[in-house]
Amino acid sequence: PFLELTERELDVLRMIAVGRNNQEIASDLVISEKTVKTHITNILSKLHLKDRTQAAAYAWQTGIVRRDQN
Repeated sequence: PFLELTERELDVLRMIAVGRNNQEIASDLVISEKTVKTHITNILSKLHLKDRTQAAAYAWQTGIVRRDQN
């Protein structure tokens, strides 16, 4: 299912998985917090998840983010 995510959504998901908050993600990607929230909403919808905690767990479980990437 994560193949449905855009590259930017994958970037946001990776940052969520390593514990970044919306403000930090926005700053790192040079986008607004509102845009970050939109990306998170899209991620949750596409992956059929309830919240960012589930999204982080999903990213680790599926290998989207790995320990050696941090």
